[in-house]
Amino acid sequence: MELELQDADLKSVLNRLRRAQGQIAGVIRMIEEGRDCEDVITQLAAASRALDRAGFAIIATGLQQCVTGVEAGRKNDEDVEQIRARLERLFLSLA
Repeated sequence: MELELQDADLKSVLNRLRRAQGQIAGVIRMIEEGRDCEDVITQLAAASRALDRAGFAIIATGLQQCVTGVEAGRKNDEDVEQIRARLERLFLSLA
């Protein structure tokens, strides 16, 4: 299954990933500077949420494309079930 992101979706996902990248760099810097544990954990949690949101946005786009693809192509039940199972595994990998 190939994922095609529209410009607006792509921009949003890339922004989230860049935010997470900056937050992870911040966590590394904080650890190297010996910053307070609570501050490090807070920043790490923010990075984790940004990554999760990017992943969920990608999966949501995939779901939308699969649903419209199934409707347009009128795929058989086996194809639909395989797509559903693959998307479910992807979704659960972020949980």
